[in-house]
This record gives sequence, C-alpha cells and structure tokens, in this order.
Amino acid sequence: GARSSGNRIVADGPPRPARAATIRLPLDRAPGHVLAEALGALTDLPSFDTSAMDGWAVAGPGPWAFEAGAGLLAGRGPAAALPDGTAVRIATGARVPPETTAVIRSEHAHVDEARGLLHARRSVATGQDIRPRGQECRSGEQLVPAGTVVTPAVLGLAAAAGYDALPVVPRPRVDILVLGDELLNAGLPHDGLIRDALGPMLGPWLRALGAEVSGACRLGDDAGALRDALASSDADLIVTTGGTAAGPVDHVHPVLDALGAELLVDGVAVRPGHPMLLARLSPDGPYLVGLPGNPLAAVSGLLTLAEPLLAGIAGRPAQDPYRALVHAEVHGHPHDTRLVPVVHRPGRAGGRDHVAPLRYNGPAMLRGIAAADGLAVVPPGGVRSGTEVEILDLPWAPATPWTEGCFT
Repeated sequence: GARSSGNRIVADGPPRPARAATIRLPLDRAPGHVLAEALGALTDLPSFDTSAMDGWAVAGPGPWAFEAGAGLLAGRGPAAALPDGTAVRIATGARVPPETTAVIRSEHAHVDEARGLLHARRSVATGQDIRPRGQECRSGEQLVPAGTVVTPAVLGLAAAAGYDALPVVPRPRVDILVLGDELLNAGLPHDGLIRDALGPMLGPWLRALGAEVSGACRLGDDAGALRDALASSDADLIVTTGGTAAGPVDHVHPVLDALGAELLVDGVAVRPGHPMLLARLSPDGPYLVGLPGNPLAAVSGLLTLAEPLLAGIAGRPAQDPYRALVHAEVHGHPHDTRLVPVVHRPGRAGGRDHVAPLRYNGPAMLRGIAAADGLAVVPPGGVRSGTEVEILDLPWAPATPWTEGCFT
C-alpha cells in the first residue's frame, strides 16, 4: 500500500474508508465478495456419526454375524442399534448405527458367505473409520473470520454448515475515465497517435481486485467533459488515466480544484508514477485515483493507491508486506523510490528463493510487467545483488515462467 508522507510513498496505505453496509447474497452470487461477518457453524459437522469408508459397521469383538443383503446407505434415516457380535454393510457417508464399535473397510474384511460370518484381516481399533458427530466443528463455532474473501472452498464450507446466503460487503463500484486526444482504440499507431493500453487493462485489473467496473469512458482532453463525468458519477471510486501533470492539456488538477475536491495524495517520490494522485470529490462523494498516462507508471498507482483503497472499501485485508532477496544489482533513482518489475525464482542447489529484476521497466513500457509477478521497492540509490527488498505482489501469477529479459 502507499500514502503521502510529505512527498514520499510509505507502506501504510492511503486513508481507509469506512466499510460499506452489509448485504446478503445467495451462495451462487457470493464468490469474490468479502465476508462482512464471521461465519459460525449452524450445525455440528458432521451432524451425526458417519462412516468414512465403504465397508462394515461392527459391534463388539469378532467374528461378526451378518444378514445377507442388508446394508446402510447414505441419506437414509437412523438405523436400529447394532447388537454385539453383529455386522452390517455400510456405505461412505451413511449414518453409523448406535452401539457401533468400528467400521472395517471392505478391503480389510473377509466374508464367509456360507456361515454368514465376517472376519477382520487386520486388528480393529474402537472408532476406526467413523467420523464422529462434531469432528469438524460444533454448532456455533466460528468457521471463517470476517474479512475473508469468499473462495470456492469457503463457499463449500458455508454450504456444508447450513448457509443458504452469506453476509458480505458490496463490491466497490469503479468508473474508468480515459483521457488523452492522442489515443487510438484500434489499429496501428500512426500520425502521432498511439494505442490506448490503459483502457483495456484497467477493467480486468480492477475486477481482479474485487471491484465492479463499468466500461472505460474515453473523454479525450476535454476539461468540461471531465468535470461533468466527475460530478455525475455515483461510483465509490473513479480512476482516471493521464492528465495528472501540469501540461497544457492536463486538466485533472484544475477540474478537481473547481469541484472543491480534497487532495489526499498529490504526487509521490516514486519512479515511475510520481504524478499519481488521490482525492475525494466531497465528504460523501467518491474517491478519485489519478493515474499517470505512462503504462508502467499507471501500474505503480494501481498497486500503491487503488489497491489498498479498494481493500478498505471492500473490507479486504491489506496486502501483507514482505521482503525477498534480489539477484542482480538494481539501479535506483538518485532521490526517489523506484518500483521495478520482478519475477520470483526458486533457489537452486540449496540456494535461497529470490526475485530477478526484469528488463523493459521504463515508465512507458509494459513488456516487463507483463512477465512479472511483483514489483520490487528499490530505495534511492539502488541495491546490490543479495539485498532484501520489499515486494508488492500483482493480483495474479504469470501464466508462463518467462525468463527472457531477466538481468543476469
């Protein structure tokens, strides 16, 4: 995370907004949301003694008499108590009859059909292969804390514990405004025009951070259109691209000033990305993250301003900072922190895991970040090979562990 401290980025994150009201969503709509409340078990799990294996439920010492053709299946009601010296076939998940001593797996049993007797091929321990009631949890026990992202596994646990709907925090709503008359939506660059790289990238990136994102709106370099778009937005967060510096068509600062917005972060001592900004349009209005127009500089703003802000709105836990060993000398900026794309590498021959810096890390380049799984936070002046640096993770891992382009 990042915030402005003087003019330097630090790791505490921008001001975290109050969490939104709780909503309840059916299970099929809850994945990806954040739990607004801790989930307590609504029942014991399992809610009755069940067989962990296909086999035989037995009572007392063996051998055990059994009735041919009789058996217990999952989903059936309770069975009668099992008398000592008897056995009954049982399926995985079926209710274990009262007075059962153990379950003997089918492969560990010898069936004497002629005499109607069951023998165990191995010693039998009391309770073996029985999942007792409440083994996983007791009714009322906390299963998952508030702030947990609803993953498929969390969803399955909630269903097993008896939930039909989950209390979650609404996803933050984000509007994307793409600024710049020089941007093309399609085709090859020509006549001083360039392709818009940020418009296609920001929507999927912000969705990966848990946001509901409207389609990118392209405004060009029109101060009036920008003001109208900001004034009419009902999003939780507005993300703009470009226009954050002080050039002749950089309208973000003047428009924010005209709207009476509060600037919370107005530039940071970070390269790339120093013109990024964070503002709030009004005490009750949306936040605005102004990303620089250069693509890698915009990525810096996404990770250090937009990500922690969205985490605060959605109730997600902030990214845990951690440090990693960097292989290769990494040049730094004379005065500012530098963010450099890196890829994680496993140690070889007993060596430590580490990160390798990637080439193509200029502010207008995306080739490095496309191969990366994180950004290294390099202090002013740079670091030598073998130094530990803080890592900002990307919200996904690369599909291919690319190596081309690494410094050696």
